[in-house]
Amino acid sequence: HLAQSGVGLVQPGGSLRLSCAASEFTLDCYAVGWFRQAPWKARVGISCTSSDRFTYYADFVNGRFTISRDTPKNTVYLQMNILKPEDTAVYYCATNKDCTSIRGSDHSTWGYWGQGTQVTVSS
Repeated sequence: HLAQSGVGLVQPGGSLRLSCAASEFTLDCYAVGWFRQAPWKARVGISCTSSDRFTYYADFVNGRFTISRDTPKNTVYLQMNILKPEDTAVYYCATNKDCTSIRGSDHSTWGYWGQGTQVTVSS
């Protein structure tokens, strides 16, 4: 239900934009969150934008990432700048009614999930 794009190998300090598009429903009606899962680590929430345009970023983002919506394209983006090797992970987008549970480890309330995209930050 959610199609992701933006798979990439990028050098440290580089940038990458991930996309999350819906074809069967309107993303503006939902909160959209971005998550990532590094090898041997639990999946964590990175950022979220709610239907009323509230935004959240995890502390480790530290101003490097920006979440945005493109309503005509029914797409949510995650622009990632100043990438670090520790940003290497599989990235996922998902929908929910709000951003409340983006911070926790329980992601069971997130409904539709993207297929995941591999982001590798390496020189």
